Amino acid sequence: MGVIDFESRPTFADPILVAAFRGWNDGGSAATVAAAFLRNHCNAERFGVISPEEFVDFQQTRPQVTVEEGHVRQITWPETELLHARLPESGRDLLLVIGTEPNFRWRSFSDAISGYAAEVGATLAITLGGLLADTPHTRPVPVSSTAHDPDLMDRFDLEPIRYEGPTGIVGVLHDGLGRAGIPSASLWAAVPHYLGGNPNPTAALALVRALEPLLESELEPTELETASAEFDRQIARVVEKDAEMRSYVADLEARLDAGDDYEDDDEDEDDDLDDEITADDLPSADELEAELQEFLREQRDDG
Repeated sequence: MGVIDFESRPTFADPILVAAFRGWNDGGSAATVAAAFLRNHCNAERFGVISPEEFVDFQQTRPQVTVEEGHVRQITWPETELLHARLPESGRDLLLVIGTEPNFRWRSFSDAISGYAAEVGATLAITLGGLLADTPHTRPVPVSSTAHDPDLMDRFDLEPIRYEGPTGIVGVLHDGLGRAGIPSASLWAAVPHYLGGNPNPTAALALVRALEPLLESELEPTELETASAEFDRQIARVVEKDAEMRSYVADLEARLDAGDDYEDDDEDEDDDLDDEITADDLPSADELEAELQEFLREQRDDG
């Protein structure tokens, strides 16, 4: 039995692989919220899963239980889903992979994805990521767009990958894609570190906009724009009530205006600020996805 459990076998037309994973690679849930938008907007249909049984430590990434009238209704396992869709206006298909960074057997996991992408004829792969950084929420979200392949860099005006250090499943997947002969690009949104683990639709929106030219498709992320505007209003209200937070944000703005590059803050905590924003009224990732789905339903009903 293979790593991928197929529920159907769709036929792909010149597909592009887009992948996003929860966990270390997903600061502010930017990557997975962007992928959820893509799934809903393109009406992507699931055709296979990678079972978590061999790859996930359930004590770290626990399955979710829903209860109805005192009885367990459903257990949702942290599967990695494979989905198929037609990209708007491009004439190409989308192979969308959304999952959780595995705890075990990263090479087998990545090789299964890259091997299947090669099997269906993918000629481009794009991974999405979010990193926590010293960047203020009051400025446009920086997105780094990088690649190894010179032709890909020239075609889409991408920067060469220069990062060295610890990597996540995204880095391992790029290695597998390279061995499979599939050119790949990586999009990373810099998320203000002081927003902590709050899902950030503004960063997700920045990823979607950076993704459009690579997909050569207009995605029209209206619902993400609406969610982003509301999120920014909520953050502004929280910051306005905290003098220390206002001062810290102003310092980040001044450093940015002075030409200082933002710094990756995944490993080193900033000593200038003791508390992250964890306001109870900020939406969760599940709430954001539910709002996106409801918005799309309303749009379809209206016309």
